[in-house]
Amino acid sequence: MNVTHLYCSSCSKQYESGQLLNLCDCGKPLLVAYDLDRAKATMTRDSLPLRESTLWRYCEVLPVEREENRLTLGEGMTPMIHARRLGDKIGMRGLYIKDESLNPTGSFKARGMAVAVSMAKELGAKKLAVPSAGNAAGALAAYAALAGLEAYIFMPKDTPRANIVECQQTGANVELIDGLITDCGRIVAERKDREGWFDVSTLKEPYRIEGKKTMGYELAEQFRWKLPDVILYPTGGGTGLIGMWKAFDEMEQIGWITSHRPRMITVQAAGCAPIVRAFAAGASSAEEVKDAHTIASGLRVPRAIGDFLMLDILRKSGGTAIDVSDEELLQAVKEIGSTEGMFVAPEGAACLPALVRLIESGLVSRDERVVLFNTGSGLKYLDAF
Repeated sequence: MNVTHLYCSSCSKQYESGQLLNLCDCGKPLLVAYDLDRAKATMTRDSLPLRESTLWRYCEVLPVEREENRLTLGEGMTPMIHARRLGDKIGMRGLYIKDESLNPTGSFKARGMAVAVSMAKELGAKKLAVPSAGNAAGALAAYAALAGLEAYIFMPKDTPRANIVECQQTGANVELIDGLITDCGRIVAERKDREGWFDVSTLKEPYRIEGKKTMGYELAEQFRWKLPDVILYPTGGGTGLIGMWKAFDEMEQIGWITSHRPRMITVQAAGCAPIVRAFAAGASSAEEVKDAHTIASGLRVPRAIGDFLMLDILRKSGGTAIDVSDEELLQAVKEIGSTEGMFVAPEGAACLPALVRLIESGLVSRDERVVLFNTGSGLKYLDAF
């Protein structure tokens, strides 16, 4: 294992690895640091094509020490689709869709939970708990079952039915809450010590982000080590956005890529857009959205603990934050489906109307190479249609 220590994303306090930890003493997320010189001795660009087609191909920059603890259902190495017909429709030749719907459990959440549950197993946890708007719950249930651990899941009552059934059928203990994901999070926080749960909430433990960062490694590998100009990412908790930015930094230190970074674009729903509001106001953190609402359940996150990290990334990259209506994102599901044959999640579809608006405003050029992230399968959201 090449992990050297954990460190706070805000105050920089360091912690020893090899222990179950949630947040820093200051209440902010912890991140994992690696000996990258040691990692690159065995993980080379030439060696990657010979490795397994899962996120564990990047094992030197992932935290699990013992191979027997690396849980896998085949997550990672998802397709990068050159969306030619959709691109023609909006006048772009370099439009791509990173299709995370082909991960196990049908969404990008499999990446984070594969690594988080692997580490929980390695560090001796027995019971895992999470608040979820849907897809994270399904991923936790699946990987906890694979690991032989207990999963306790709290979801809003109006979570898509497919997510609820998925968790129940993979052995999790499911409780439906009359409220939002933030209300579910409060329940986990209040009961975790008494119940003996380890909290694997978004950015409240250090390892989900390590699984999510592999999207950044894959982007670079699939584009032959030249990153795109623009990335549009549907943002709820924001772990993937923060993780990819971390991956870009690691790859530059390893020597795989240059200092060029994509402009990172956060896409949120108009009914729940805390990052969009904070970015527009020039704020360094986001206020909680009251009465958050959107059909895209993964975007219904009234406040994210990693808000300050996302806002910093958007500004450093020269990016922005934009919101779209539920009507726009649902129409975009059909538009993407009818041109590219992909039944995408409403969250991923939100990136299309956002891109069109950015092109019209001149913030994105039609000759740039742009990647839209589809974070999950539309099959999980049949209730929305």
